[in-house]
Amino acid sequence: MLRRILFIVTVPCAAVIAFAAPALASQTLTVNFDSAHAPTGTHFVTGTPQPSCTVNATRDVTCPTQAFELAGVGNTNATANLSASYTATIDCRNHGGQVVESHSQTATATASTGTLSPKNGRLTVPSITAPRPSNQQFLSQATCPNPNWTPEIRAGTTPTLTSFTYTVSFVGFTPGAITITGP
Repeated sequence: MLRRILFIVTVPCAAVIAFAAPALASQTLTVNFDSAHAPTGTHFVTGTPQPSCTVNATRDVTCPTQAFELAGVGNTNATANLSASYTATIDCRNHGGQVVESHSQTATATASTGTLSPKNGRLTVPSITAPRPSNQQFLSQATCPNPNWTPEIRAGTTPTLTSFTYTVSFVGFTPGAITITGP
């Protein structure tokens, strides 16, 4: 009887663990393609990977993960832009070596493809990367309430990615036809 109870409890728990591990490792992104914000007839080329984004171990964001191709765009130019926001905890240290104030500092990393020109009605959209701002970039923007205090990123922490937005926009259409947001 005890074995049967253990079996009934153990099997569902094992299934939850087995299926939860991959779900925890994946990241859910919101991908939106709005054909109303693109030339009439715009569509993904068959066999082209759907756009997605990746965040690497150093928290750089790359969108799309692989270049993709759109067809039916005519001669309409486009631009792909990527904006990623990061935060860091900034401590302000006085001349006596004491931390006297802490606050959150935000920095933004941006990347753009520049103008993308179609060829024969097809547009290839390459990957772009928004690198995580360096500690020095955070510190150059940081302010402390007393100009004699020194800003520093809290020991043992690193800047973290809070959000990103990737858009593909066609000239003459607003907003972007393709938008990916995360994490």
